Parts: sequence; structure tokens; C-alpha cells
Amino acid sequence: MTDATTTPERPPLPDHLSVDPRSPHHVAAIFEHDIGIRFNNKERMDVEEYCISEGWVKVPAGKALDRKGKPLIIKLKGKVEAFYR
Repeated sequence: MTDATTTPERPPLPDHLSVDPRSPHHVAAIFEHDIGIRFNNKERMDVEEYCISEGWVKVPAGKALDRKGKPLIIKLKGKVEAFYR
């Protein structure tokens, strides 16, 4: 019995990833695994989208909603790291 049979192979994490399935940066195969985002050396659980090379994450802005009922999103700049848990 090898590790390949017990653990499915994980695809490499992209530079730019979005949670929204309508986004061109959404990769469904990635979300089959548990991923984490570390922003400025602190793990964040509320990241909607990230870009490692440009150094930003998009997160909800509190409880505020837009006119379509979706959370307002703000962009924060800093050091971004993506990893599998």
C-alpha cells in the first residue's frame, strides 16, 4: 500500500485564485482540498480572492452588502502565501 492510494494528488496552487465560480480565476479542482491563506504572516479564513505575485487579497468589508445582496469586498495589499492544510 502506497501513499498515492491513500492521499489524492493535489494540484499546484495557482498564483491567482477566486472562490466565486463565475470568475475566470476559479479552479474547482483546488477546492476539493482544504487550502489556507496566510496574509502578512497571519492566517485568514475570510479570503474571497488572492493574487500572490501582485500581493493582495480580497475580503468582505464587515456586514455591508451591495445592491445585489452580496458582501462588499475590499482589497488589502501585503504578503500573501497559499498552502494546503
